[in-house]
Amino acid sequence: MNTTLKIAMAQIAPIWLNKSETLKKIEKSIFEAAKENAELIVFGEALLPGYPFWLALTGGAEWNTDVNKKLHAHYVSNSICIEKGELDSVCILAKENKIAVYLGIMERPEDRGGHSIYASLVYINENGEIKSVHRKLQPTYDERLTWAPGDGNGLKVHPLKAFTVGGLNCWENWMPLPRTALYGQGENLHIAVWPGSDHNTKDITRFIARESRSYVISVSSLMSKSDFPKGIIYYDEIIKNAPDTLANGGSCIAGPDGEWIIEPILHKEGIFYQTIDFNRVLEERQNFDAVGHYSRPDVTKLTVNTERQTTVEIK
Repeated sequence: MNTTLKIAMAQIAPIWLNKSETLKKIEKSIFEAAKENAELIVFGEALLPGYPFWLALTGGAEWNTDVNKKLHAHYVSNSICIEKGELDSVCILAKENKIAVYLGIMERPEDRGGHSIYASLVYINENGEIKSVHRKLQPTYDERLTWAPGDGNGLKVHPLKAFTVGGLNCWENWMPLPRTALYGQGENLHIAVWPGSDHNTKDITRFIARESRSYVISVSSLMSKSDFPKGIIYYDEIIKNAPDTLANGGSCIAGPDGEWIIEPILHKEGIFYQTIDFNRVLEERQNFDAVGHYSRPDVTKLTVNTERQTTVEIK
């Protein structure tokens, strides 16, 4: 078996809160990565259609204000309903180019009524099939004002050549038990997606790699003050308090020994490539395997509920 895998990290900015234009940019990135013979491309958290930066800039916790309600409504309207085929073009590209995709989206799922949104990490395999949709278990801090908490249905791993790949959203990567849920299913290539910034990626990427003795790919988006589209509602209110840089990137790769393969990439938009070799996983597992020979399931064991949570069950 060929033990190598070529990975593309798409560190790009969204066309903020515009799902159709951001989708075009995502599709272009997939096509470009495929031309470079990449076998997996990863995009940042909530890239489609963008991170809710306005919450920290316009008094997002203020109750019942027009600015918060109308921006939220615009955000929901530009979120993705998978059931309506809004990722079909990405699936087709993945299949045509034999490239797997991890994509961070704002999901507007019909199985939760179609009006609440979830920060979801979607895995599309090289045959263009959506194999998992992981809804972020716990939105972080002000994200809770616009994102709903998810469930364990997406805590799944997937075969990709010699590798077993899984992923988590942003600060979920700090949660030991979701990480363990993936380790226990055989994960050896961990995908961590972020809205951006090396203050998130510079420590946890290497830590997870060293803990799990797996490759860890952290992929972030970019966002600067100039990326806010002038036509967006409440534009003046948003940019009034916005710093010049809201997300500086920080995409990076650590090897199974916890050392850098690619250090955090800052302030640079593009697609960055690396070929990794599965045999390095086996080498590092020789002296530590958190869910294998260095575990004690007779003493500590994790139970995972993978049911998709819904409010109404129609029988």
